[in-house]
Amino acid sequence: MNKEAAYWIALAHLPRWGYLKINNLIIKFYHEYKLSIEDFFQLSENDWKNQYGLEFKEVEDLKKAKSELANNAFLAESLNNEGYELLPITSPSYSKTLKENLKVSHAPALLYVKGNKQIMQEKSIAIVGSRSASEKSLEFTDNIAKLASKEYKVVVSGFAKGVDCQALDSAIYYKGQSIIVLPQGIMTFGSGFKKYYKQIVDGDVLVLSTFFPKAPWRAELAMARNPIIYGLADEIYVAESAEKGGTWSGVVDGLRKNRKIYVRKPDPNENTANNLLIQKGAIAVDFNGTPIIGYDPVKAKTFLISDNESEVIYENKILDLLRNGEYAVKDILKKLQLTWSEKKLRDFLKGQREVETINKKPLRYTVKNPMVKQKSLFD
Repeated sequence: MNKEAAYWIALAHLPRWGYLKINNLIIKFYHEYKLSIEDFFQLSENDWKNQYGLEFKEVEDLKKAKSELANNAFLAESLNNEGYELLPITSPSYSKTLKENLKVSHAPALLYVKGNKQIMQEKSIAIVGSRSASEKSLEFTDNIAKLASKEYKVVVSGFAKGVDCQALDSAIYYKGQSIIVLPQGIMTFGSGFKKYYKQIVDGDVLVLSTFFPKAPWRAELAMARNPIIYGLADEIYVAESAEKGGTWSGVVDGLRKNRKIYVRKPDPNENTANNLLIQKGAIAVDFNGTPIIGYDPVKAKTFLISDNESEVIYENKILDLLRNGEYAVKDILKKLQLTWSEKKLRDFLKGQREVETINKKPLRYTVKNPMVKQKSLFD
C-alpha cells in the first residue's frame, strides 16, 4: 500500500470530480480492466480518452495529479512514519457499513485513519445533535452511549461541541469503543491525538478523516463530514435538532437516502425541531432509544417557539422558582437548565422590582413578600 499511497492521494482529491465520478473510474480500471492504480496512472492520454471515455478537462486533471505524485509520495511517507494508514475503497479494511450506506455515489474513495481500524467492522451507532444542546439532550446522549457500549456497539462521533463530544466521552467512560470523524485533515488533529492517546493505543478509539491530510478545520468541511458520520453507523439517534444547521440537514439527507433515523421524543415545551423531523419520517424514541408506537408529532407541539416567546417562558420560570425560596445564580441556572450566562441572569434579576437580593455568600435572590410589596406602593 505504501507504494500506491501517492497515487491514491492524487486520485482521491481530484478537484471538483466528486465521489461518483472518482468511484466509477475506480470500478472501471480496478474491476473491469483488473489494473492497479499505479498501472492506471502509467497509461497514455489516448488510453484515458479511448478506453475510459475521459474528456479533455478530465485528462488534464489527471495529468496535473500525475505531476504532483512526487509531493504526494513525500506526504505518504510522512503519514506512514507518524502512524497513519490510508484505506482506499478497494481495501478489505475499508468500512463495509460506509460502502453499503453511501453506495458508489457518496462513499469517499480514500480514508485516512489512526487507531484500531477493526472498529469499522463492528456494529455501530451515531448519536447526533446540536452544539448547544440542552441538559436533557446530553443526558439522553449519555444513556444511549451507555446502552451501546454494553451491547459492544461502536459510537461514531463528529467531535463537535455538545452532543458529539458527550457521545464520545460517554462511550469512553463506559469502556466502549468510538470512531472520531474529523472535520479537517488528520495531520491537523495534534491536540486530539494527545488527549485520546491512551484510548487510541488501547484500541478503543479510531480517528478518521476523508479530507486532504493537512487541511485545516473549515465550516464546509464540517458539513461535508456529516454524511460520513451517518454512513459509518448502522443506527442513527438524534438527541436534539434545530430547524436548520448540520444536524437538521444531515437527518433530512439521511431520510432522503431511506435511512432509519431515531429521534428523541421532546417534552411539550422544548424549543427543538425534533417533532418536525418525526413528521418527515424519523422514528420517535424514548429515553432508552426504544421506538414509541403510535406517537403522533402533529398532536404534540410541532412548531418551534420564537426567541421572544422562549425568553418570556424562561423569565416566568425564574420568578416562579424564586417565589418558593432563596437561590444563587448558579442554582437557578442548574435547576431550570437555562442556557443563559450568569451575567445575563444577574442583569435580569436586578431589573425585576419584585426580586430581592439576600446578602449572603454567594448572593441569593428571592421574590419579596407580596403583602410588603403592596404596602410600600400605598405608603
